[in-house]
Amino acid sequence: MTAEVRTVRTEAETAIVEAFARLRDTLPGGARVRERREAAIETFRRTGLPHRRIEEWKYTDLRALMRKVAPPAVRPSEEAARRAVDASPDPLAGIDRYKLVLVDGFFFETLSDRGALLKAGVEVEPVANLLAMDGDTGAIVLDAGRLAEGDIAVALNAAFATDGAGIFVREGTVLDKPLEIMCISTGAGAVTVRSGIMVGAGASLRIVETHRGPAGTAYQVNALVRAHVAERATLSYARLQAEGDKAIHIGTTILQVAPGSEVNHLTVTAGGAVSRSQIFLSTGGERTKVGLNGAVMLAGKQHADATLLIDHALPGANTRVLYKSVVDGDANGVFQGKIVVEPDAQKTDAKMMSQALLVSETASFAAKPELEIFADDVQCGHGATSGQIDETQLFYLMARGVPQAEAERLLIEAFLDDAIDALGDEAIGEALKRTVVAWVDRRGGQS
Repeated sequence: MTAEVRTVRTEAETAIVEAFARLRDTLPGGARVRERREAAIETFRRTGLPHRRIEEWKYTDLRALMRKVAPPAVRPSEEAARRAVDASPDPLAGIDRYKLVLVDGFFFETLSDRGALLKAGVEVEPVANLLAMDGDTGAIVLDAGRLAEGDIAVALNAAFATDGAGIFVREGTVLDKPLEIMCISTGAGAVTVRSGIMVGAGASLRIVETHRGPAGTAYQVNALVRAHVAERATLSYARLQAEGDKAIHIGTTILQVAPGSEVNHLTVTAGGAVSRSQIFLSTGGERTKVGLNGAVMLAGKQHADATLLIDHALPGANTRVLYKSVVDGDANGVFQGKIVVEPDAQKTDAKMMSQALLVSETASFAAKPELEIFADDVQCGHGATSGQIDETQLFYLMARGVPQAEAERLLIEAFLDDAIDALGDEAIGEALKRTVVAWVDRRGGQS
């Protein structure tokens, strides 16, 4: 990524630099960690907030969309954290699961199942503790890897990261029930949270990362998770973004997948005024299988961007991408997907599809699928479609006595269910489908 060298000039950019100057000496970490933070904020000083001249952010001009920034969130009291959790509707109600609770980006052990997870073979360490170790440990926590290096949102996360959950699944461990990373925002400021997941060789983990917050409050979230999946391991990973209606949410997932492992990832986007979900995937070669799926629901004046960068550097990996978006009102959706097949990645099998359903005349959607192939023995393809609800299908249902609103509901739910079902986890999938049903209920029949 390249951008012109310039001075910080917007109110939001100035506020970010000033906030870092105030917090520099209070953020966790010693000399090595401070070096990483200084390098990250220097990247931001040079470029400012992402804007349309940066190709990867062409459709999400954050400099224009984020005029002001909230002050960095501070750690709430135990009582305030508990109240925030109790007040937040549970999107996974009915699912027996382990929980790790982060409120305003800070880990709360008293609300989490850290002890029970340890007995089940999963070690959990607050990221604040890992950063405080400094040296190699602290520096590694702030490392983004080759693919995400230089991304401005990732750099800002490194500069301001204070806490999160470090999750270490021991070799051969098969967790008996799902694990939820519950990220609750109180709306009290700008939240920066950074977590890490390491799945040991031959281990298996089902995880759901949920983001929720209050309506009517213009808070901001910069959340990053870096996951490493070792040989022969499996990871089922769902991510639900259900922030408040005035929130700005930037979510980054960095996946490194070893040979012989299998990963299925699902992103469900239903909240936030402005949101971006970005995934950086490094595949592991022979017998590696990765599925990246998305279900996006937008209405009103929402803006949501799904951006993926998939790097095939080793031979024999299989990747599948399926993103489905429903866009209503004056909302704007974006899908950018790029698959890179490097010269040594022979026998790569990669497919990518984006489909958008526009259910109002003023909705808009931009799709930009890309392939860069430098190997000659591969099977790769991409596609993108956008359009309105199929009139033939709608007529078929209405001709059989189904009211128009109900017919539209059925078609929208069926459209999004394909992406959710691709996760391959029936229990979690059914829970996340309740988010789809709730969104369609709020919408009503309006086409």
